[in-house]
Amino acid sequence: MKRHRLIKGAAFLLLLLLLTAFLYRLNILPHRSYDNAHFGIADYRSAADCDGDGVDDQTDLLAGVRRYIAARPVYKSKYYAGGYPDDQYGVCTDVVAQGCLAAGYDLMTLVNRDVTADPAAYGIATPDANIDFRRVENLHVYFQRHAIALTTDLRAAEQWQGGDIVVFRHHIGIVSDRRNKDGVPFLIHHGSPWQLRYEEDTLAVRNDIVAHYRLT
Repeated sequence: MKRHRLIKGAAFLLLLLLLTAFLYRLNILPHRSYDNAHFGIADYRSAADCDGDGVDDQTDLLAGVRRYIAARPVYKSKYYAGGYPDDQYGVCTDVVAQGCLAAGYDLMTLVNRDVTADPAAYGIATPDANIDFRRVENLHVYFQRHAIALTTDLRAAEQWQGGDIVVFRHHIGIVSDRRNKDGVPFLIHHGSPWQLRYEEDTLAVRNDIVAHYRLT
């Protein structure tokens, strides 16, 4: 009887550990984070200040992203006549657009100008300023043409900085200034209606990173 109880207890403990690991991997359980200083990595500061507010673009962009996610937007794809969502809804591209807007870069205007000048580069027959900048594939083309392309190798930890933009096959987000124990940065993004946290330790487990950019 005692041996049976021990086996049941061990099985329960194993199940609990497996469940904990599963919830941790899904970012349902919080992950411990570290800053650049912990790894001896210098914080990147842009030499540019597009909106002239005395704060560099990289810092401005990340701060704008944090303000946006603090409002806890609800994931829903909608069309807005004014381009930018004016309610509580949003998608992955809005995280990037709001961050860029906070730094003085109006992606609605910038992407539309670029699409209009070279629609073939985007594969767009009829430009629509209200939605073109809210599509991942269009932002990818725009950043290819107008941003600094960086490594997609997560092992080069010092080359990943808070405020960078990371493009996936069907998704986009902003690199956090927080890192996991291995130095891989967290990702600030909005990927689904079921996402509990907007800042997640998920980069290291993704295999669909397409590109990594920095505005300035």
